[in-house]
Amino acid sequence: MKKITIKDIARLGEVSITTVSKIINGKDHDISQGTIDRVNRIMEEQRYVPNKLAGSLVTKTTKTIGLVIPDITNPFFPELVRGAEDRANEAGYSLFFCNSDDQPEKESKYIKSLMEKMVDGIIFTAASVENGRAEVLKNISSPIVLVDRLVEMDEVRAGIVVDNILGAYDGTKYLIDLGHKSILHITGPKNGKISEERASGYLKALAEAGIDESDGLVLYGHFKLDWGYKAMAEADEKQFPYTAVFCGNDLIALGAMKYLKEKGKHIPEECSILGYDDIQIASHVDPPLTTIRQPKYQMGYQAVDTMVKILSGEGITEKKIVLSTELVIRQTCKER
Repeated sequence: MKKITIKDIARLGEVSITTVSKIINGKDHDISQGTIDRVNRIMEEQRYVPNKLAGSLVTKTTKTIGLVIPDITNPFFPELVRGAEDRANEAGYSLFFCNSDDQPEKESKYIKSLMEKMVDGIIFTAASVENGRAEVLKNISSPIVLVDRLVEMDEVRAGIVVDNILGAYDGTKYLIDLGHKSILHITGPKNGKISEERASGYLKALAEAGIDESDGLVLYGHFKLDWGYKAMAEADEKQFPYTAVFCGNDLIALGAMKYLKEKGKHIPEECSILGYDDIQIASHVDPPLTTIRQPKYQMGYQAVDTMVKILSGEGITEKKIVLSTELVIRQTCKER
């Protein structure tokens, strides 16, 4: 079957190629509605699919945005992606989605690939460890917006985050107000910005309550379920007398809960557990998890909204947008 071209559409519609091009690209304000309807009907009948790449060479835009996240298996990110996708659709953009597996090398590879695809802008959640990212970003001409994890670089136009220090502080203070003084903190990588911020909030709450930091214990690892399990085993090996555990995310909390249940310990009667994120499953585990809720959907939505404003020339008033967290009290924490 012969491939239908824009020339064929122009011939069948008895109009110029320029007219068809204007209709395809939405620049048809000087064309009659009758002509627009006729050309659109012919394109539909002929099953003509416009060559967007060719059009982008003329307009210098592709109406696409690249989105790179570190771990699609972490339930925190699908909701963020959904928010990003919804805002992109509203604004007439498509998303190219990439999963870096929290590996800097893979992150850099995807960023380069997105630039080759001529995306108009790139949004990404930085990998926990920086390795060559600076060199990659310096060669990017498209706008960059970060979400969830910030990287202090001139190439970054904006960032959407939550106040991790305050969220961790609020959660730890809640445990302290319940009477807990021996609180274990299990979190992600030691050299990760989010891990350090949440540990900082945890230690700040201990200090304000007059609890010596030596009574606190921070175990660094990664933001995965199996680390929560292993860290609890490590804490028991060190014979740390914890009565509560503040976890760096909900996956860690679920791993910690699994370990405690296998050891025959009752939650929250013998140990209180506090998570961070409020992923969907948090309210469905037994007992339902008390956690710090992050506005995941809003983070993704706001990231794309910020990018759209930059691309449209509207501009932004704030380079750093900080969203609020919320303590969600369920059934895994109990008064001492």
